[in-house]
Amino acid sequence: MRESWVNYAERIGSDLHLELSAPGSKRAALIGALREAVRSGRLAPGTRLPPYRSLAADLSVARNTVADAYAELVAEGWLTARQGSGTHVAERARPLGPAVRPKAPAPHPRVRAPRHGPAIRHDLRQGTPDASAFPRTAWLASYRRAVQQAPNEVFGPGDPAGRPELRAALAGYLARARGVRTDPNRIVVCSGFAHALRLLFGGRGRGRGGNNHAGRQILRGPLAVEAYGLPFHRELLAAEGVRTVPLPLDEHGARVDRLARERAVLLTPAHQFPTGGPLHAERRAAVVDWARARGAVVLEDDYDGEFRYDRRPVGALQSLDPERVILIGSVSKSLSPAVRLGWMVLPERYVGGVLAAKGEREAWASVLDQLALADLIVSGAYDRHVRRMRQRYRGRRDRLVAALAERAPHVEVSGVAAGLHAVLRLPPDTERSVVRAAVRQGVGLDGLAEFRHPDSDMPAHEGLVVGYATPSEHAYGAALEALCGALAPGGTRVP
Repeated sequence: MRESWVNYAERIGSDLHLELSAPGSKRAALIGALREAVRSGRLAPGTRLPPYRSLAADLSVARNTVADAYAELVAEGWLTARQGSGTHVAERARPLGPAVRPKAPAPHPRVRAPRHGPAIRHDLRQGTPDASAFPRTAWLASYRRAVQQAPNEVFGPGDPAGRPELRAALAGYLARARGVRTDPNRIVVCSGFAHALRLLFGGRGRGRGGNNHAGRQILRGPLAVEAYGLPFHRELLAAEGVRTVPLPLDEHGARVDRLARERAVLLTPAHQFPTGGPLHAERRAAVVDWARARGAVVLEDDYDGEFRYDRRPVGALQSLDPERVILIGSVSKSLSPAVRLGWMVLPERYVGGVLAAKGEREAWASVLDQLALADLIVSGAYDRHVRRMRQRYRGRRDRLVAALAERAPHVEVSGVAAGLHAVLRLPPDTERSVVRAAVRQGVGLDGLAEFRHPDSDMPAHEGLVVGYATPSEHAYGAALEALCGALAPGGTRVP
């Protein structure tokens, strides 16, 4: 069979064209055709493949031929397979383009478990809440009420500022829960922290979503950042031409006394990411004084402000000076990153520029999702969910600390008074080997070196960043067992 069309539109709404050579093994031909389709980008990461029976029938080959081909490609990392969810193109597989030969990876000091792939059985990577705990019933009820009560104009083009119902709900909630001083007219809804950064520092070219906001860059570099932080944010800023200058960290947070001629500073003052701990009160006041004296601005990443366990909640830095601090938050930790909703609480002088950067039509945040979130907040369901998850995550934190004290007492645990992750301090020159051991145990986690600014002059620390919120409740015990196995093989079972 020289050529065959596999039509499974009833299942995934698309066609797959495979070219199989007649001579030789059908299995080998199928493996080669699928591998080439992934390599060239015709099968995009995440694409679901047809079931064995369907593909075998359409290609006129044995079902075992398809099963064997899938199994080999899963083993090679081209595909992933989970019982009950089918076979998909692996997320880590990226198209190489025609006639492009993959280059050998350059040596790199960091070792990190792959974000996707069959090797990860226990996900302890930071950054995501327990997906199984999403409040489906409450969200569905809020969504239903929002759609039923929405005026007709809701179903037209969106307001780039965001729905007034959500901005009003956020103003009330943030004032009550985080001590924020604002009103709905100073809140702009966005799709998350990364979107906020693009709006504030973009403008070098054509805007996202088709909005041409060249020349409308609201903030400019250099931007001071904490010496440890998300590399994704640094990469995003670099792509916008923004130079970042690292600030050293100590037990009191960022060394804001090292601020000089930067035009802005990005901080995580309530809970430094990833090392943990709040910015000391004197430094909170000092950074606001610096911004006033320099005519600069402070960007406050309030990424997990709701989750506090062993200390009193730390209010938002924004409350010290609403005209010098931009607070940015989202529901990615409290609800789910799948709900693409965030917000900026802006000084008045920046509101117009941000709205101009977004363009006349909101292309990012679903209006119906905005209305559902507004209802969730106003009804009290959002607070109930946050309190419930606070108790659950505190219990997981306690189990992690107890397990490490028993199985790996040589490991120091820090940054656990708040948030959804812990930092495990390791002896010198051990981080890479421990991450490799974790991979062998099927554990996905992040080495602390992954988050260090490449230009930082502060001493590097060896450690792990362990996200204890990510696994589902029933899977958490096994994840802890595997983690302790990587840190202290041969020990007893965790509690």
